[in-house]
Amino acid sequence: MKVLIITYYWPPAGGSGVQRWLKFVKYLQDFDIEPIVYTVDNENYPKEDTSLINEIPKGITVLKQPIWNPQNTLFWKKKSQKKEGVSNLSNNKILSFIRGNVFIPDPKIFWVKPSVKFLQNYLLENNIDVIISSGPPHSMHLIAQKLRAKNNVKWIADFRDPWTDLYYTKDFNQGKFALKKNKKLEKEVLNKADCILTVSNSLKKVFEKNSTNVNVITNGFDDEVLLEKPIALDNKFTISYIGLLPKQSNPKLLFKVLQKLLKENEELKNDLQLNFIGDISEDVKNEIQKYNLESLSIFKGYVSHQEAILYQKKSQVLLLLIPNVPNNEGILTGKLFEYLTAKRPILAIGNENSDLSKILKDTNAGIVVNYENEKKLTTEILRLYEKYKSGKLEVNPENIQQYHRKELTGKLAKIIKKIIT
Repeated sequence: MKVLIITYYWPPAGGSGVQRWLKFVKYLQDFDIEPIVYTVDNENYPKEDTSLINEIPKGITVLKQPIWNPQNTLFWKKKSQKKEGVSNLSNNKILSFIRGNVFIPDPKIFWVKPSVKFLQNYLLENNIDVIISSGPPHSMHLIAQKLRAKNNVKWIADFRDPWTDLYYTKDFNQGKFALKKNKKLEKEVLNKADCILTVSNSLKKVFEKNSTNVNVITNGFDDEVLLEKPIALDNKFTISYIGLLPKQSNPKLLFKVLQKLLKENEELKNDLQLNFIGDISEDVKNEIQKYNLESLSIFKGYVSHQEAILYQKKSQVLLLLIPNVPNNEGILTGKLFEYLTAKRPILAIGNENSDLSKILKDTNAGIVVNYENEKKLTTEILRLYEKYKSGKLEVNPENIQQYHRKELTGKLAKIIKKIIT
């Protein structure tokens, strides 16, 4: 059985978007399914991690075609220069407006036509059972949709994030035409795909309004996070955030609470260190300055996936931030599942009635504090600090094996085999 996977993110792309299908591809052959990957040839990814190239299974067919991406001209500098500010793209109102109203559904739309032509020829010469498209960028679904219409082949559309309800699209100031066009395209994909995949139960409920076959396969963790040798914990009381931190996730309440606690507790002031590993919004940095926390904050910038894992393992507390936006119940960031394996307490700020909250309760790995619950956040930070001072700050997450990438790929394999029978 062969599946053709259409994905924009593929090594050397860095960040969370590449992990999901890189890991599925790694394990699909264990379930008698041969993956063929179709991706871009010359893309100027905002973040790169060349170490991920080593994770591509040997012998896998990877088809590549060049892409013309206007975003490279409008948003990024030349490839030889360092690309920064990924979390701040929406701060430029003019570019955001162009992004949201001219390039529909996204700037990768120009890759659709040449990709369909190339892949149609490939399908005529090769026996493919299922096409899988992964978005965002949601233009990948449009490639699959056109191929599905031309061929006797099944189609699975994987939504790692929503389409029209994706939180940062609000910054694009989309007009009526763009909003209507996006909703029309999204509905067509949801209606015409043989199966929809998504990452949380809350998103499943959203997509079920337009699709009768929606399945949940969360993101997960893989063997590289299960280090054999124990990692020494930070001496400081470190609270670490690892990953992209956009302005919508700015933890204003955390900084406010910490400032108050530091005024009352000189010992905490000597012990505390805030680590930010990744691309951090300028809004967050400004908030840190506002609350006079600069001297206690470390900004490491973007690091490789392996380095990020080390920071997770040695931190005293892992900070997880969910965007403070409407309909955020189904947001499950990819880092959550790697956090679970670190065996460090997770302090999350987000929606207490969410898929995240349920997972943290089921695994006994941490707690979610609502965005405005100052009392609860204060109490939780003090509790964690007291355990740190006594040398007893630890957690032992339960029921996490279900989130191993091989287990998740097994679920995917069952879905693939079911839709072609």
